[in-house]
Amino acid sequence: MTSLNKPTVKYIVDFLEYCEIEKGLSVKTVENYDRFLKPFVRWLEKHGIADLSPSELSKRHIWDYRIHLARVTDKHGKLLKKSTQNYYLIALRALLSFFAERDIISLPPEKIKLAKEDPRGAVGAEMGRLKFLNLDQVKDLLAAPNTKTIQGLRDRAILETLFSTGLRVSELAGLNMSQFNFSSLKGNPFKDLELSVTGKGGRSRNVFFSARAVEWIIKYLDARNDDSPAALFVTHHRGGKKPGRLSVRSIQKAVENLRRRAGLSVYATPHTLRHSYATDLLEQGVDLRLIQEFLGHKNIVTTQIYTHVTNKKLRDIHREKHGGRKL
Repeated sequence: MTSLNKPTVKYIVDFLEYCEIEKGLSVKTVENYDRFLKPFVRWLEKHGIADLSPSELSKRHIWDYRIHLARVTDKHGKLLKKSTQNYYLIALRALLSFFAERDIISLPPEKIKLAKEDPRGAVGAEMGRLKFLNLDQVKDLLAAPNTKTIQGLRDRAILETLFSTGLRVSELAGLNMSQFNFSSLKGNPFKDLELSVTGKGGRSRNVFFSARAVEWIIKYLDARNDDSPAALFVTHHRGGKKPGRLSVRSIQKAVENLRRRAGLSVYATPHTLRHSYATDLLEQGVDLRLIQEFLGHKNIVTTQIYTHVTNKKLRDIHREKHGGRKL
């Protein structure tokens, strides 16, 4: 291993480039690493140790930084949540992993311990934030777009695609016309479709469009009359403005507007439909490992949040049908 005198903070740009180019992480992930490392840089500068090299970074420094994170408050005067503290620590741990990869002497990344979160664990904490729609709510949402308009046809095709495939919103926004053989699909209106997409970390997986999702995509494309051959889902403006690829934010806003139109009290986003897709598969008896592949999760632990959803449902059924009976 080599020991260099370059300050730790001077490696951050190298680290971010490594994440993007060599690890193939998404732009958003790289931006998050950058954002969560900046407080560490400011902390080093505040304590006059911004010139600290990786080999000089000690367990004591890490401990003091953890104390700082535990005591810092947000703009409302509230202490940072344990989960938020962990975002900063995970970014720092990733930087140490980069040092190990580059044979730069520093603390082993496992020396950075995360703050203890919800007593149920990380999966349980995520479960507390997990929102999904039941099938009746999904039906109401699917029926919300006005399919007499080109925008309504597009929005119906988007909703059908999200619930059929479990795509992330960024993956859906990135779909191109060239990925589909529409002449073949139009020849068989009852045909479903298997498609390869590239998701988080540059990992590829196959996703499956139901025949109904394919049907609505074809209806939408038949109604389109524009010169934007690349993107599958595009903007539709009045006044002849040229269509462009629909952005992630535009899709999120469209789903929120449709939720309101459907009268749903549950907060619904494109990611809610991904959760609903996974929960429905699990309730139908699909193996968790297969759901992991459907969703493109790198780690099965991420997928296990859905078992808590179904376990709660089983508990509620047991309480209603069996546990509460008088004997």
